[in-house]
Order: sequence, then C-alpha cells, then structure tokens
Amino acid sequence: MNRLLQFTLDLFERDPTPAAPSGPVKRRAAPPRRPKAAPTPDPQLFEPPRPKAPTPSPAGPPAAPLTEVIAPMSFRHPQANRELQLQGTWVAYRFERARRRSIGFVVGPEGLVVRAPRWVPQAEVDAALRTKSAWIVRKLDEARERQTRQAEASVAWADGAELPFLGEPLRVRLQPGALAGGLLHSLPPEAAAEQGVRHLLSLGLPPQAEASQIKDAVQACLMREAKALFAQRLDHYAPQLGVQWKKLALSNASTRWGSARIDGSIRLNWRLIHFSLPVIDYVVVHELAHLRVMDHSPRFWDTVAAVVPDHAERRQQLRLGALPRW
Repeated sequence: MNRLLQFTLDLFERDPTPAAPSGPVKRRAAPPRRPKAAPTPDPQLFEPPRPKAPTPSPAGPPAAPLTEVIAPMSFRHPQANRELQLQGTWVAYRFERARRRSIGFVVGPEGLVVRAPRWVPQAEVDAALRTKSAWIVRKLDEARERQTRQAEASVAWADGAELPFLGEPLRVRLQPGALAGGLLHSLPPEAAAEQGVRHLLSLGLPPQAEASQIKDAVQACLMREAKALFAQRLDHYAPQLGVQWKKLALSNASTRWGSARIDGSIRLNWRLIHFSLPVIDYVVVHELAHLRVMDHSPRFWDTVAAVVPDHAERRQQLRLGALPRW
C-alpha cells in the first residue's frame, strides 16, 4: 500500500513543465512524444481480497473479558479466615493471634498459616505478607506440586502393592506362612531385573486381608527398618562432626523431616525410609550439625558442607520426592 501511495503522490507533486527561464527564449520544435509505458503492477498491491472473518450475530452474547476466561491462580487453606493477593495470586490463609513476639508464616500441606502477636495491627500483618510474597507463593506452589505427585504415587493396599523403599521399588506379598511382623529382603540384580522391583516385603496376612490391615503392617515394618538404619547412620556421621547423639525417636510430622535438641536428642521422620540413602544421610548430617550450631547461619551450612558437599542437590531431591500417603 505504501508503494501505491508513493506512486500516486509522485503523479501529483511532479510538475512536468520546467520553470520558465528569464530573458528571450528560442523556441525549438518539440520532439515527438514517446508514449509512457504503463507502470508494471506490483502483485503485492493487487492481491485478491481476503475473505473476512464472520461477524458474530449482534443477538449473541458479548465476548467475556480475558480476566474472566483465565482466572488467576489461587491457594486456599480449608480453615481460611483471611484473603490477600500476593504476586498476582489470591492466597486465602488461616490467621491466628498467638503469644509470640513476631509474625510467623508456615506453609504446610493444607496451605498458609499466619500467626501474629495480639498487639500487631492487621495492616502490619498484610505488609509483612507482601514483603514475603515471593517466598510464600513459591512455597505454596511447591506444596501443591508435592500433593499432586503424592496423589499420583498413591498405593492400592493389596497383594502386589508397590511403594518406594530406599529410593527403589518395593513390592508387598501376602503369604499366610510368613512371619507375623513381616520379612523384608533385597533381591540380587538378576532377580530384581526379572521381578521389576528391588525389594520384597512378605507379610503373614491372608490374601483377603483388608486394606487398612495391610497398610498398618507395612508401616510397622518400615518404621522398624527406619529406626535401625537411622541409628546406624547417626553412628557413622557423629564422629565426623565431633558430636554425640544421646537418643533417637521417630516422628510422623507432615512438614518437618527432623529436629535436634542441645541435649543430644534426635528426631527423624520415619518416612525418610522412602528416599535413597544419600538423601537420608543429608538429613542425618543436618540434624547432627545442629548439635554444634543451633541455627541456620552460614556457619551451620559450612558445617554441613564439610561432610556433605552436595547438600543443596540432596535437599532438592528431598523437596521434590513423591511419597505415598499414609
């Protein structure tokens, strides 16, 4: 279109008659005019008209705004009593007044829980939420992804059920003649390749046992294996960190993998048994390091790195692991 417009402007702006010179002019016979060649049409300027998109009937409903078609992401705690938009995301959270000195945020499987002192106004709580908005939304997104992976890793509690054990698949076999507490054994590589699993757990239960009964028996067996393994790994790493642990207890917390007290008491989540040994070792070293540094300062992470240099990668595996629901 620009070329056609330029051609038209040239026709009207150019004066074919030269300016008249001053003084007498000798007239010469005008040479015979040659007919001008017609301009070659540009095929891009003379394309056939494209068919127009059908016009919606005026009687039809108007198009919905984009904000109504694509709803913003949202997170909602089942017991939410406050709501705020953070990073373009609606976050409905549970708000509690508590006897504490500062505002606390906890992101768990159900969503965000905020606790604040009684004297802190709501506007200050909202300001603190906006300050931490990137961290909160990231943690909520990770929790949602973790729940999705856990749902995909759900276990059908019956003969032949499979679940992860030390990072590898384990299969449950119901054998009435097996030990009542269960018998767990690992297969050699050839048998594992043939069976498609690395570990077998034989339970002394009948094939028609109820799902809850099978689940409880498997959990009891895995907790027993977990406590023995955790004690072994604590004994292995404590001398390297120059600390002594006094007591080991298993936990079933939904948001914490372990804890340590200054008196040498260690608590480890028994569900760590689903992860590979390097990931378990990271958590063991993490809690033992707290016996030297009771915070998460740079000195603490230097202590962990001295024994587990790749602790960041192992921690990421811990956060992204898909575990069965119990």
